[in-house]
Amino acid sequence: MNITAATAVTVRDPWSLVPSLGNLDAYVSAVNRMPMLTPTEETELARALRDKGDVQAAGRLVLSHLRLVVSISRQYLGYGLPQGDLIQEGNVGLMKAVKRFDPEQGVRLVSYAMHWIKAEIHEYILKNWRMVKVATTKAQRKLFFNLRSMKQGMKGEAADADTHRNTLTPAEVASVARELNVKADEVVEMEMRLSGGDVALEPQTDDGEESYAPIAYLADDSQEPTRVIEARSRDWLAGDGIAQALNALDERSRRIVEERWLKVNDDSSGGMTLHELAAEYGVSAERIRQIEVAAMKKMRKALVPA
Repeated sequence: MNITAATAVTVRDPWSLVPSLGNLDAYVSAVNRMPMLTPTEETELARALRDKGDVQAAGRLVLSHLRLVVSISRQYLGYGLPQGDLIQEGNVGLMKAVKRFDPEQGVRLVSYAMHWIKAEIHEYILKNWRMVKVATTKAQRKLFFNLRSMKQGMKGEAADADTHRNTLTPAEVASVARELNVKADEVVEMEMRLSGGDVALEPQTDDGEESYAPIAYLADDSQEPTRVIEARSRDWLAGDGIAQALNALDERSRRIVEERWLKVNDDSSGGMTLHELAAEYGVSAERIRQIEVAAMKKMRKALVPA
């Protein structure tokens, strides 16, 4: 069969059916008018793409399945994300499916592409449904979508009994865990993530002191430049700085300073008193105090950068 002649009869220029403007209704209407491929046409086009890298064949395969993406995207409108974005991500999955499709496997492209389309839409939802990801591992992603779907079904069944209950009962948690083959704790944790909302870091009003948002207490100033410089300066003074200042003193002055300020006895009572040092050196306590004051001034001068 001559695939080129067959497709030419069906539609002369399939790309012309896609509207150039970003109107979702026009796009959906256009893709629904795209001609469907017969199994023979699909196989011939897939072989042309696989064996010859025929870009036009790839285009025909993609165009004929755009309506599938639109249909699948409608299943995810409950997440509050724009359908146009869902379709766009689904189209990416469709193109990936067309690129990897093997016509010799004995399955239609529509069945093969569904997995890739849903995978891309799932990834988009997980990245954009919340500011912070609610699911990161493969198991969490599966639980995320299955749990949300099951909760909606349970709400419908229990609508008459309790219209205000949003959380699952222990019995429902156990039921979901058994059906999905996961632990009950995992169901509870995922439900908490689903029910949690985003909180704006910045205040949303201009009420001055009355405005309070997480940014006010989440700020970390430990890496602020002036704080870093101050911390480095303190560390230097407590180590090399104090050693440098002590080296500028004579032996007696240094010992007086060390005994008065830098030594701690076993009973945590501090160093020697003025009277104890006075008795040791045979001078008055006032003289020891004067030596101490002079030593402190000399140490401060030694610590001032040149």
